[in-house]
Amino acid sequence: MKYIFWLLLSSMFNCTVKSQTAEDSIKATIQGLFTAMQQADGAAAVASFADSAVMQTIGKAKDGSILVVTDKVAAFGMQISAAPMGALDERISFEVIKVDGPLAIVWTPYQFYYNGTWSHCGVNSFQLLRTAKGWKIQYIIDTRRKIDCK
Repeated sequence: MKYIFWLLLSSMFNCTVKSQTAEDSIKATIQGLFTAMQQADGAAAVASFADSAVMQTIGKAKDGSILVVTDKVAAFGMQISAAPMGALDERISFEVIKVDGPLAIVWTPYQFYYNGTWSHCGVNSFQLLRTAKGWKIQYIIDTRRKIDCK
């Protein structure tokens, strides 16, 4: 009888303990980046990225043509460190997360606020890889616009 009691108690406990899934870890990595931005912690932001990470933004040239601007992660970290604490507030929603072994893709629409004032919106497209240190951002490309931000 004692055995059955402990077996039931153990199974109830196991049902209430939620282990962290790959999706949870991926979300935590990305949220960590945006928390670091809010805290003006450039080093923590850079730590969210893989060593060979690529950052790009899609924009428009003055003539209306599409251009892609590539930034260095280290420079991005310095920009974050130079911002006032709380000034950088990127509010994201997780729309799509796909995982295949050590590779993940994530699509996050966002609204960006600077010093509490809405600035722009767009979408982030992340590619992450699972490393010995956990999930790291390998690639991010985003769009930025001032209109059609539904």
